[in-house]
Amino acid sequence: MWLMGFAYEAPVLDGTRVRLEPLEHRHAPDLAAAAEEDRGAYRFTWVPGAHEVEAYVDAQLGRRADGKVAPYAQVDRATGRAVGATAFLDPRPWPPGDREGLYAVEVGFTWLAASAQGTGVNTEAKYLLFRHAFEKWGVARVDLKTDARNARSRAAIERVGARFEGVLRNWSRSWAPGESGRLRDSAMFSVTGAEWPGCRAALEERIRRSSGPADPHPAGALTPGG
Repeated sequence: MWLMGFAYEAPVLDGTRVRLEPLEHRHAPDLAAAAEEDRGAYRFTWVPGAHEVEAYVDAQLGRRADGKVAPYAQVDRATGRAVGATAFLDPRPWPPGDREGLYAVEVGFTWLAASAQGTGVNTEAKYLLFRHAFEKWGVARVDLKTDARNARSRAAIERVGARFEGVLRNWSRSWAPGESGRLRDSAMFSVTGAEWPGCRAALEERIRRSSGPADPHPAGALTPGG
């Protein structure tokens, strides 16, 4: 019950470029259009095609009901259109079973339309998620992970201030096209509570700078589930 409560506590998170809204079926038409833009960045990840978006939203809402995920639509504030998705997942209480304390949470299930990559949306979305996790929930760490082969995603994670912790071999299912049923090596990253003040300052500076020209380092797509 505590984890289910956690999933429903994730509010709208407002930034200057992006607004993170709890995912609903009303976002599906925008997400279908976003998913059908240039899909070249999705080599190591799975992003639903237009015909799969409704089922994708259903699956995420089911995970939310089970307390496993707090899914968001990433809404471009300039257009009001959803341009991708992200989520909190794997909330971990401390001590185990404690209904009050939360020591860690993961940010994952992240993808963006090609037109939203490199615009600063990813940077601000991560800032909003990290800030909520550290300053509202009081977590000790935020986890991120991606396919170890996904150099673009790894670079994007490092640019938002997460520290590389190593590669766990055969850690989780592969989301790469054509690799159904196979396991992947996962590159693991984190931001800790002690690192958050410095990370926050760096992200705020990046957001300030990117309020002009688009970010020259496209974020790409992060692997679903981290």
